[in-house]
Amino acid sequence: MVVVSCALALMVVYGRYQQAQATALGSGAPNLNPVERAYLQNYLSTRQEQLAGPAGSAIVPVRLTITPGETAQAITNNLVAAGMLNDAQLFLNYLRYHGLDSQLEAGDFTLSPYLTIPELARALSEGYAQDITLRFLEGWRLEEMARYLAVTTPARINADAFLAIARRQTDFDVSAYDFLVSLPAEATLEGYLFPDTYRVPQDADAVYLVDAMLANFGQRVDPGLRQAFGAQGLSLRQAVTLASIVEREAVVVAERPLVASVFYNRLAQGMRLQTDPTVQYALGYQAATDNWWKSPLALADLQVDSPYNTYLIPGLPPGPIANPGLASLQAVANPSTSDYLFFVVDCTAPTAGVHVFSVTYEEHLVYVQRCR
Repeated sequence: MVVVSCALALMVVYGRYQQAQATALGSGAPNLNPVERAYLQNYLSTRQEQLAGPAGSAIVPVRLTITPGETAQAITNNLVAAGMLNDAQLFLNYLRYHGLDSQLEAGDFTLSPYLTIPELARALSEGYAQDITLRFLEGWRLEEMARYLAVTTPARINADAFLAIARRQTDFDVSAYDFLVSLPAEATLEGYLFPDTYRVPQDADAVYLVDAMLANFGQRVDPGLRQAFGAQGLSLRQAVTLASIVEREAVVVAERPLVASVFYNRLAQGMRLQTDPTVQYALGYQAATDNWWKSPLALADLQVDSPYNTYLIPGLPPGPIANPGLASLQAVANPSTSDYLFFVVDCTAPTAGVHVFSVTYEEHLVYVQRCR
């Protein structure tokens, strides 16, 4: 009798557990037949712990494109390939039970690597990732990015939290990014937050955005580009630093390889770079003009005591002065071949921002005087 009583008690407890799990799952899609409903309900109820954890093994945000008419199976296969999903069958059964297998939205998605299966299903069926578009301009420094976020107040992205992460003033794990392995402990993420257009979900926070920007840098600055930096005798950090200077100096994209060649030539001859943007970076925020890039510079500004002042220090500054775009990075990887050592804005050119280049200092002074 004791054994029978215990068995009955266990059956009652198990029945209540199953009922609780079924309640947590909801009743499911109305078009399920009784047998399919019971099977899926039992299947999912025994996998609640798995449903509550991350769906995949990805550690950085993943870009996913769903084309119109794409099947749930094809989408699932793409999620598995991208590392967003470890158990394809569990995901498909979850979709089927909730009637979402025919409701996945077409479009471009940027998915957090930490989504659970329910969150992933909801994001893809309700189009969360298509709601907010952010555009960061090439050549912005960290503070300008943070200001943009403060003005637009997108999603749950706090501008101060973003800046604290970017300045490495708060805990943030960068171990997923091989290009940051040798980043000095005192260095910020300046230069590595890739300027681009980002589409983020409504619940994105500062950590999500920084992850997305770093992941984008890792994809854009691919092994071929990194190898080209090495062929020029530069480490990745040195290349990003030089690219940030080229970004701030060259308005016209076509000129960037030539501008890069000037800096390479000066470095090769042991000349100081003497580039204004490094001084502007050292001077920082200008309250009078509400700007981070003082212009024009005064002669006294060129004496500012800073490791970023390339009028005083030889070689490259200790790190990037802004976040360069792909064109400037490519210009540093593949500079023009020239003997030029100087350039100045050509005030006679019909296009704003065009430079005139020269080999000798005397020739350079002529061009400088022409515009005064």
